[in-house]
Parts: sequence; structure tokens; C-alpha cells
Amino acid sequence: MTLVLCVTGTDTDVGKTVVTAALVAALRAHGRSVAVYKPTQTGVSAAGEGDVDTVARLLGLRVLRHRPSGVAGPPGEDELLVAEGVRLGPPMAPVDAALLEGGQSAASALPTLAQHVARVGQLSALVDVVVVEGAGGLLVDLTVAGETVADLAVALGARLVVVTRPALGTLNHTALTLEAALRRGLTDGALVLGSWPPDPGPLHHANLTRLAELATRSGYAWAYGLQEGLGGRGPAALQAAAVQLAHVVAGQRA
Repeated sequence: MTLVLCVTGTDTDVGKTVVTAALVAALRAHGRSVAVYKPTQTGVSAAGEGDVDTVARLLGLRVLRHRPSGVAGPPGEDELLVAEGVRLGPPMAPVDAALLEGGQSAASALPTLAQHVARVGQLSALVDVVVVEGAGGLLVDLTVAGETVADLAVALGARLVVVTRPALGTLNHTALTLEAALRRGLTDGALVLGSWPPDPGPLHHANLTRLAELATRSGYAWAYGLQEGLGGRGPAALQAAAVQLAHVVAGQRA
């Protein structure tokens, strides 16, 4: 059975895409074939680089784009199979971005939860693992029906990967996200620190301890070895850092 990892964040710009790339690197290092799915890509033009494209670039891989018709086959060694549910230009939450871009008709045309699940199913037939990178946080609406990233993770039976940050305010945001996840039955998961600053202060170290405690209390794995700026250091650095996430992809707590 294909494993599905669903990556979400406690805030915007916490490092979801870099963590997604590191997860892909960790999986590939263990001989697993991987696809990356972005249910809703916002804030990027039709010709721009979306998050799935960024993941491939960070890893030095060629993009193999999956179409709904399923024309793409299994990825080669130097390829990453990727797909998007929908792409919207405004840098906003999915439903609001669709409303701004094309009004109610565009919002109503957003993929349904069932369509997202079906698309992941198509990818699952081609690879060992599908990594789904959510839009925004866990409770961001993906559909006009109010179905969220959390609902998608539940529907997919996914292992949830929550990306957090070490700065002020993170403890409350992280606790709320984990509580919401557990209330929805998302008990198989990991808490990952998206980046660690080069010159951490007392606040960062205190938060590191508290975040580890939150992960333990939630029954989630905990990973914190990814350094700030990792995405700009090239594929070799990212692949080397991916060892920090080996237990996450293996479903282990440590």
C-alpha cells in the first residue's frame, strides 16, 4: 500500500517546501520512489515556479508533470513526479484566491475533496510514496464546501507532518495545530522544525525544549536538525540534511 505523507504548517513561511524536499530526499535515499502533490498552489502565475517545481529544483531533479489523464509514467532516477490540483495567481488562501481571480464560478470550480483524493490515487499507482504539501495551515479551506487540509489528510489516511518555527509565538500555534490534528484522528504524525537559526538565542533554545515536549505529549515524532537557509545551499546539502528526517519517513518517534 502506498504511503501518503501530508505536510502542513503552523504558519505561512515556516519552511514547508524545504521540509517537503528533505522528506523526498530521505525517501529516495531509502530506495523509495516518490511523487509530490500540491492540492492548491496560490501566489504563482501560470508560467511561474510552483512549490512542486521548487522541490524538484532543490533536489537537482527534472520535473515529470502528471496530468489528470494519467499520461505520465513512473519517474526515472533523475526525475520527480509532480502534480497540482489547481493553480491560482493571488497569494491568498485557496477559496479567497479563486474568488478574487474569477468570482464565485471560479471558487465553485475548485477541485473537490474527492477529486484531490482521486488524483493522489493516480499518483499512488506510479510510486511508493506520495508527499502532499498543503496550502497554508491545517484548517485552511481547500474547497467551497469548507473541506480543509486536515480533511484531506484524514481522507487519505496520511501520516501528518507539521512544520513549525522556533520564534516567538510558536508554542501556541503549534499546540493548537496538534490539538486540532489529534481531535480529527490524525495520530500518526511528526513535528518538524522548519529551520534553526545560525545564532540562536535563549528564546529559541527554550522553544526547542517546549516543542519537543509538545511532540512527545501528542505521540508525534520530533525532528529539528534542518538549518536556516538550507534551501539555498544546493542539492548535496539538502540530501545530507535529509538524514535528520529518516525516522519521520519510517514512522518512528526517534
